[in-house]
Amino acid sequence: MCVAVLSTPSVLAMSSVVNPFMASSLLNVPTANVTILALVLATLVYVLPFFVRKNISNAEGHSIPPGPLFRYAFLRKYPERALYKWAKQYGPLFSIFMGDQLFVVISDPKVAKDLLVTNGAIFSSRKRYFMKNQTILRGRAITASEYDDTWRQHRKIAMQLLTPKAISGYAHVLDYEADILIRSLLQESKNGNLPINPSHYAGRYALNNMLTISFGTRTDSTTDPLVERALAMAHEFMDLTGPWSNPVDFIEPLQWIHTSMRSRGRKLHDDLIEVYGAMIVRVKARLDGGEDVPDCLAKTLIETQEEEKLDWEDLCMLAAVFTLGGVHSVRVSERLLCWEVEIDGETQTSGIIQWFLALIPSHPEIQARAHEELDRVIGRGRWPTADDEQNLPYLRAVIKEVQRVHAPFWMATPHFSSEDFVYHGQYIPKGTVMVLNCYSLHHNEERYPDSFAFNPDRYLGDELSCAESAKLSNVMERDHFTFGAGRRICPGLHVAERELFLAISRLMWSFTMHELPGQPICLDEYEGLSGRTPLPYNVRLVPRHDNVISLAEESKEITLEF
Repeated sequence: MCVAVLSTPSVLAMSSVVNPFMASSLLNVPTANVTILALVLATLVYVLPFFVRKNISNAEGHSIPPGPLFRYAFLRKYPERALYKWAKQYGPLFSIFMGDQLFVVISDPKVAKDLLVTNGAIFSSRKRYFMKNQTILRGRAITASEYDDTWRQHRKIAMQLLTPKAISGYAHVLDYEADILIRSLLQESKNGNLPINPSHYAGRYALNNMLTISFGTRTDSTTDPLVERALAMAHEFMDLTGPWSNPVDFIEPLQWIHTSMRSRGRKLHDDLIEVYGAMIVRVKARLDGGEDVPDCLAKTLIETQEEEKLDWEDLCMLAAVFTLGGVHSVRVSERLLCWEVEIDGETQTSGIIQWFLALIPSHPEIQARAHEELDRVIGRGRWPTADDEQNLPYLRAVIKEVQRVHAPFWMATPHFSSEDFVYHGQYIPKGTVMVLNCYSLHHNEERYPDSFAFNPDRYLGDELSCAESAKLSNVMERDHFTFGAGRRICPGLHVAERELFLAISRLMWSFTMHELPGQPICLDEYEGLSGRTPLPYNVRLVPRHDNVISLAEESKEITLEF
């Protein structure tokens, strides 16, 4: 290693073994040059360790996994491509230094299961990112909590609304919002006569579901002030965070400096408390007034606050993160607005819908097969419902393949090791950030032959849900890793799966989707730092038959009292 060669002991050893000829030549070197040479060597000794990785070993001599020579302050755009290349070079488990922080990257399904599932007690915590965890969320909510009793408590509260049994209590909400999604797209496109950018509508679909579940309310237009405020905060959050993009998270001295970024992070924290605190107060006023408030997260938090020993900031941050998960990948005024959180599958829903609508126009043969299946199983007289899912295997395969090829997060929210661990002779120290490299996992040729091709046929015969698939004993049979792995797997994946099926099945039942002539949709590049969505695009959504318009007209926008 370069560091070993240039370390202080090595330089001293070199100076004690100078041969006579070198000694005589050094005597003829001007004193100034010797001084300069000494300064250069001293600089290299003390400066290089800040730029070059160091080898870390435990007492038994096990070293950290191999990896790139240099340290990084941040990774440039499309970091998954660098990780994919490094995985090919260094193997399925490699390490990289981001400033002083050691990252270990998992790029193989079997390694992912061994570390994150089998040894989940060690690899389920969270790094306290300076901007995201310490400044904005301040250790609150599920995504920022370390693996401790607080995390277990908050996850337990959230799961009261995210289990399959709980979902059945608000299934009508998800069904209704899927209807409104189709209605809104028809209205905006003048029944298919105008091209449309669908991103904002996909985002509103997911956000409305979460507003109803969280506060018993919804937005009744895409220009609702609540939507605008929520999206502005989501945009600011995305600007300030990202697992690879912020040097202040990896270089501690930068955290001591007063900067505009730190001020923005503190302001965002205060804005989240203000906006979502006000919404909780309104729900509490309704409860105190004797109103029959439907079951929702805010109601649960208020009623259990004393029992669960939740302070005001706990309530606000739980509600904010739970709700704003639904804002992921919404575009307003042509700006990408993203919110990267772990809680519930809303972080995935709107992004996957956007990737589906970007991808499917270039595959008319896949559309035709899905349309045939829908016409044969459902007919043209009604919408597909959740009860139809098991009878639509090809459509389910399409959805799974979209999730594999275009996961909205190529790097799931990183885990953090809470103890030293040795895996197959490789040392993983306590305090290591563990990254699940979904891009490499989803392009594993052993699991997915011809992995860069979009081929739903690879999932035919897979009758398991994503949640069921994640529990398979043979990890090489798992469908994909879009929702993460281990004890920090997305707790809302049941909701996300239901939302995705309702939205995509009705989109496919309703429309034939086309690119615009001369305006191909780019699938290779994207916007976003952690969450990712397609570059801005327009698509033509042509109603497949008259019943699409008539059914959509039966669904009316409603305003829930709040």
